[in-house]
Amino acid sequence: MTRLLRQVAALLLIGLTFASPVFAQANSQKLDQAVRAALKKNPTASQRVILTIRPGYATAVKQALKSRGAVIISENASLNVLTAQVSGSDIKRFADDVRVANISTDSLVQTNATTSSAQIGATGSAMRETLGLSSTAYTGKGIGVAVIDSGVKSVADFQGRLAGSYDFLNGMITVATAVDDYGHGTHVAGLIASTGASSNGAFKGVAPGVRLIGMRVLDQNGQGRTSDVINAIAFATANKRALGIDVINLSLGHPIYEAAATDPLVQAVEQATRAGIIVVTAAGNSGASLQTGKTGYAGVTSPGNARSAITVGAVDTNGTATRRDDRIAPYSSRGPTWYDGEVKPDVVAPGHRLASDTYRTTTIYKNYPVLRVDVNYVTLSGTSMSTGVVSGIVAVLKQANGSLTPNLAKAVLQFTAIPMHDDDGALYSPLRQGTGEVNALGAVNLVAAIDPSITSPTTPWVSIEPFSTIGGDTYAWAKNIVWGDNIVWGDSVYYNLPVFGLNIVWGNNIVWGDNIVWGNNIVWGDHANIVWGNNIVWGENIVWGDNIVWGDNIVWGDNLLRPLDVMDRAFNDDNIVWGNLADDNIVWGNSEGDNVVWGNAMGDNIVWGNRSAAGTKGKGGSQ
Repeated sequence: MTRLLRQVAALLLIGLTFASPVFAQANSQKLDQAVRAALKKNPTASQRVILTIRPGYATAVKQALKSRGAVIISENASLNVLTAQVSGSDIKRFADDVRVANISTDSLVQTNATTSSAQIGATGSAMRETLGLSSTAYTGKGIGVAVIDSGVKSVADFQGRLAGSYDFLNGMITVATAVDDYGHGTHVAGLIASTGASSNGAFKGVAPGVRLIGMRVLDQNGQGRTSDVINAIAFATANKRALGIDVINLSLGHPIYEAAATDPLVQAVEQATRAGIIVVTAAGNSGASLQTGKTGYAGVTSPGNARSAITVGAVDTNGTATRRDDRIAPYSSRGPTWYDGEVKPDVVAPGHRLASDTYRTTTIYKNYPVLRVDVNYVTLSGTSMSTGVVSGIVAVLKQANGSLTPNLAKAVLQFTAIPMHDDDGALYSPLRQGTGEVNALGAVNLVAAIDPSITSPTTPWVSIEPFSTIGGDTYAWAKNIVWGDNIVWGDSVYYNLPVFGLNIVWGNNIVWGDNIVWGNNIVWGDHANIVWGNNIVWGENIVWGDNIVWGDNIVWGDNLLRPLDVMDRAFNDDNIVWGNLADDNIVWGNSEGDNVVWGNAMGDNIVWGNRSAAGTKGKGGSQ
């Protein structure tokens, strides 16, 4: 009888949920940008979407979906998400359903590697040399890295260290043979863990002692679905201990369609991080327009916008160990992140013209003969490659210090990074390089020297000189980290602080009473703009036009521009950017006239003050 009553109640609730055909406009904010755009184009066409369900309602919502004729593709109880093919009219209905927290597109994901013939030529052992790893005894032995990609083939360079293969395509989870039809996953795995045996050591990976776990989410064309990636991350998280997974490599992504807080792919990454897995993600390859060559800002892809992830941009080392000729690759995506205005990437790493493992039947090998190095290797470029490099470094760090947490791993990589300069000697913006190019030598030396028995947050747990000698030159470390949207300077990474544990989300501040404390610095009250020592930290958010802002200037103000479909309310915001008008970036202040900026108009930046006061003109800088 009780069971019958529950069924009746569930049916009544379904009926109440769909009683009204009117789509509440306020609930449209539950839909991400891609879902809204598809509904606008065709209001009745079905879409493949990911529904984030409020806790306790998954069964009821699943039943409601089926009653409306929706096709359930997959579900993930740990993240409270369902993936389904749903009609346009029903998407609106479910947006009105109080049991549904958010509806996201099940977007196509793809790799962040380029197969352009312009990126030919192979960089071999110089990659390890420029990282400072040519003489280290650390190989990542005993550390498990899950490569969530197109699969990982068991090639000779992995020497039997491929510990498992799983297939997540089409919403299924199966134990599989070591297959990689596309070839990208094997290439990334080689950058992480290849012994270089098949190349006489020329194309050795960063951590040749690593155990690899291959997780296939991309097909023979290098494409997959967001839901499959989510399932793979959740599987890796749930089986962290059983499979010995310490690191997840994500050399893939899709455009950002919503805030990180509601993006189910980002939330899967955050869940993995809370479980103690260090997640390394690609920044994306949208740093320059393929059509015009113009600089692009806010091109970081999801899940590179996850706060806790180590998001990596790409460096062209020019095939040398010295850092003097290293430059950030033009295609490497710049921050800040769309919607949230976070500083990304966190660091940059070698990623241009890197040779690594493949095999002859893969799509990449067959279709792009110009990229072949020999029968065992191809050369690829992109933030996919730099992500693999950093995953290898993280494995080495984890071997050097088994207590390494995700937060500490990121802090150490940023703190020991070597700041980069352009051809004119000007320092790259943090929106391009984070804190700089990874310095594996310095990072290993730092974590290996940490005394984990020191638990006091005021007693230094390590004493080390902040310099590294690489390729015959000595470089100073960055000695700063980017904490969310704040740049923090000082020596705090030398201390065993609570922020390096697992219970702190990267970017959140530790608060005792009314004080925000980081190391030896105390900030009182509101921290929207913080003066940290002698350094001024920018405001909290960013404003954009389209998902990527093309041009030379970007405004990083105090308030976030809402999506463009609510632009009619935009004058309530403090800083507004409208797309690309006549190839210029145009920025208006709020309706009170506080700040009005026309970027690159007639070659200059023109700035007006308050509308009630006399205007002023002047040239502005660029990031």
